[in-house]
Amino acid sequence: MAHGKSQRLRFKRRRNGRTDYRRRMRMLRGGVPRAVVRVSNTQVTCQLAEFRMDGDNILASVTGNTLAKYGWPAGASRKSVPACYVAGYALAKSAIAAGHDSAILDIGLAASSPGSRIFAALRGMVDAGLEVPHGESILPDDDRINGTHIDDSIATAVEAAKKAIEGA
Repeated sequence: MAHGKSQRLRFKRRRNGRTDYRRRMRMLRGGVPRAVVRVSNTQVTCQLAEFRMDGDNILASVTGNTLAKYGWPAGASRKSVPACYVAGYALAKSAIAAGHDSAILDIGLAASSPGSRIFAALRGMVDAGLEVPHGESILPDDDRINGTHIDDSIATAVEAAKKAIEGA
């Protein structure tokens, strides 16, 4: 096994390419909760996480599976741009209800392409009232948020889900 000064092993999550510890440390220094957005092969996961020495504490969480309770169509994608927007919107409403009014965006190792699904979730958080530092140029436009590029029924589903989140 590797021993000695020149053969020191890195952390396992760094070796596997799962964590950028330098970026994570910069986010943790502020002491503000992190709005974590991850898009998997099947769904989106949005969480509000707070750092603790024994591990991160999840303050609020919304996944693509929980969108069904807000009236999201069963056959619709749970990782599309509109689904990410609704998940971010729901996360922000639950975070504000729990007493958290600001966060910073944590996208992990995902590419930061303007208008992407991660930034659709960010726009949902901002539209719901959560204060997240961002630039307006990275957010997707209204047509993509409403899902008119997919189907007209998705636009009505987005509005219905937002109303259900407001009422919950």
